[in-house]
Amino acid sequence: MFKYKVHSYIITVGVALLTACTTLKTVDTTLPDEIPGSYYGSTDTTTIATLPVSSFFTDTYLLQLIDTAFGANPDILAALQRVEAANANLKYNGLLWAPAINLNARAGVERYGDYTLNGVGNYDTNLSPNINGNQRIPNPTPEYFLGFQSSWELDLWGKLRSRKKAAFNRFLASRSGYKMVTTSLTSQIATAYYQLLALDNELRVIRKNIELQNNALEIIKVQKLGGRATELAVQQFLAQLKRTQGLEAMTKQQITETENQLNFLTGNFSKSIPRDTSINTLKVPSVLKAGIPSQLLLNRPDIQQADFELRAMNADIKAVHAAFFPTLTLSPYVGFNAFRSAVLFNSGSLAYGILGGVTAPIFNRKQIKADYERTIAEGKQALYSYQKTVLNSYQEVLNSMKSIENYTTAYRNKQQEVQALNNAVSVANDLYLVGRANYLEVITAQRNVLDAELELAHTKKNIFFGAINLYRSVGGGWKR
Repeated sequence: MFKYKVHSYIITVGVALLTACTTLKTVDTTLPDEIPGSYYGSTDTTTIATLPVSSFFTDTYLLQLIDTAFGANPDILAALQRVEAANANLKYNGLLWAPAINLNARAGVERYGDYTLNGVGNYDTNLSPNINGNQRIPNPTPEYFLGFQSSWELDLWGKLRSRKKAAFNRFLASRSGYKMVTTSLTSQIATAYYQLLALDNELRVIRKNIELQNNALEIIKVQKLGGRATELAVQQFLAQLKRTQGLEAMTKQQITETENQLNFLTGNFSKSIPRDTSINTLKVPSVLKAGIPSQLLLNRPDIQQADFELRAMNADIKAVHAAFFPTLTLSPYVGFNAFRSAVLFNSGSLAYGILGGVTAPIFNRKQIKADYERTIAEGKQALYSYQKTVLNSYQEVLNSMKSIENYTTAYRNKQQEVQALNNAVSVANDLYLVGRANYLEVITAQRNVLDAELELAHTKKNIFFGAINLYRSVGGGWKR
């Protein structure tokens, strides 16, 4: 009967283990669709992603700002610490393979009852003629141990290897994350810098128009005194002047905010921002090639980060799946063991041994299964995040390429418009002086040229923004 029960128990455990060993499920690294072979039909593999920052940007002031930010920006410093944390985690998981060896020093005392196994046994032992002196067992009985104990889990099913692989991929992901922060920071600084240059140019345009409008207001006042103009005309010219002066104040505020943004990005509280004199004299980088879409998988740090995170999740899934299987642990020890402190370090007190144990989940199988299903769900999230990053990267490159092309065309047309409107202002002033144009035509001409010149500066800024976004979207900006 007893043998039957033992056999039944073994069969039950075996069935439980077999049912626990479910088929391993992993998350495939697949893209939603096949990546297009080119951008707008171009198959040129030359890409600006491989250019270092110092080669793509030629403005020395901008490069100085970027260098300062790399050493002081809080996001950069935090990203470096994430790399350090991931590296420490990798070392930790790598050491799980090795046996854990601990120095163990313990002492205790226990009194055995007279009617217990130890109590009766120790009593008879003390009466034996084969023992004497320090070999006699006192009651209460002290216990002293000083030595080394170890615990070593044998990685039979690859659980520890999978954990190390997951940690390694997360370390690589953290490095790619650092590159992504660097790329993003470079883009933010360059964008703010060219925004500042554009605002400086807008301020010069506004102040030039304020001077012209002041002169026009003085002329109309003189004409009013001579009876050639009305108070209505004076008020119209004055209103236009005040509008332009209001634009000046708002532009100065935008300059202040942009300077403060650059100080924040470079890790400064308050510092003057040295910069070039005019955005109109700066040239857009001559090489603006995106390469082909498949290069994004190699050059975009965020795609690489998402890929490594996905690989880490697959390793996590394998590690959790291995928890369904039995675990074999060896626990050796060596040291001095005695019930008298006086003979603890006696050669006869040397003790050693090893214990092997196998544990297998039975009643906690549902917990492991739930953890397994959770890990698979997180792995699918990582897959969808990877797919989204690739899709987003492709769209960013397309938008950046078209923005450079379209804003360049718009800039050339806007230059011709500004030239025509400046001529119109001159003609309107001449015609007004001889009485062949009214003051509203002069005001309209002045307002049109102001708006066009501001739009010209805005369009030139957008060309630089397009170049910066293309550099970032293809994966450039982290090489110094």
